[in-house]
Amino acid sequence: MAEPQLRRVDVLGVGVSTVDQAMALTEVTRWVETGERHYVCVTGVHGVMESQRDPELLAIHNASGLTTPDGMPMVWAGRQAGAEWMDRVYGPDLMLNVLARAAERGWSSFLYGGKDGVPELLAEKLAERIPGVTFAGMYSPPFRPLTEDEDAEIVKRINDSGAQLVWVGLSTPKQERWMAAHRDRLHAPALFGVGAAFDFHAGLVPQAPPWMQRNGLEWLFRLTKEPKRLWRRYFRNNPAYLREIRKRPPFLRD
Repeated sequence: MAEPQLRRVDVLGVGVSTVDQAMALTEVTRWVETGERHYVCVTGVHGVMESQRDPELLAIHNASGLTTPDGMPMVWAGRQAGAEWMDRVYGPDLMLNVLARAAERGWSSFLYGGKDGVPELLAEKLAERIPGVTFAGMYSPPFRPLTEDEDAEIVKRINDSGAQLVWVGLSTPKQERWMAAHRDRLHAPALFGVGAAFDFHAGLVPQAPPWMQRNGLEWLFRLTKEPKRLWRRYFRNNPAYLREIRKRPPFLRD
């Protein structure tokens, strides 16, 4: 196997980071310890295909500190391009790994997203699971754009909290847009767009069994649980991805 390197594999124009969980954790740790400021996109077929239709979203993925391979199709694309060391960096697992490191090193987190009450429930569940984890604040935004004053207030609230990590659970592409728009205004070194991880770890939505995750079938499990919300996404994106990736094979960027 080739020596693991932090590079990008081009998947239909989206630069997916050639990482596994350990590499991603090492890179995030470096940001916090050096004060570098970045955001993490956690992407799979949905994010890649939305980026085909939205040049701004494509640019946001490519400007990230990391765009992790959230789904097995991203891992398979990376390995096909020569990054044999790549492995799935699933958003919910990345969240647990980073929070465990945060508990060890005294970093605090801010939770931004979810329906009313979800951030509080999430913090409670995570505190039970990870001894020593700390949350500096949380906020469930309304289902409408914030006014300028409201947005300025939440930026101040996050900055005043002193949190080193900001977890954003708004779903794709809202969370990616939010992170890109707020990256330079927030003091926290690391922002993470982890979407459904809020509901998963709060115990509100079940996760797919590990065997389905390993075999790239999580989409099917989620579709059976939330068919009305997800059927259009999967039946639009999955066939289109397979068609396009045959025409434009993935490759490692210089």
